[in-house]
Amino acid sequence: MLGRSEVMTIVPVVDLERARKFYEEKLGVGPGERVADGGLHYRTGGGGFALSPRQEPARNPYTMMSFEVRDVEAEVKELEGRGVAFEDYDLPDLKTVGHICVMGAEKAAWFKDPEGNILCVHEGSQARH
Repeated sequence: MLGRSEVMTIVPVVDLERARKFYEEKLGVGPGERVADGGLHYRTGGGGFALSPRQEPARNPYTMMSFEVRDVEAEVKELEGRGVAFEDYDLPDLKTVGHICVMGAEKAAWFKDPEGNILCVHEGSQARH
């Protein structure tokens, strides 16, 4: 059944080379493996994602992909040092302090890739492997 399947996130990108540089150089994943549609496939931990070439940018206003990390504060600091700009929110149900939102036992911080896709780093997820 699907509960035992590895999940692959598909990330739409218009400028594949710009996205490749961001994911590999700023986020430290890769190198990516070329796939049949001209995109790039990346392995991370127990899963993976693919950068998939598109003619038009995606307009998804929600988090596309999240990376579970052990220490969100340390990860935010490291990524900022690599030039990643984090989003800040001040909404009734979502407020960041120092780029990080605390939601019970979970902490999360959001940023965008060069294509405008919203990405997240989080710790404390209840869904442990």
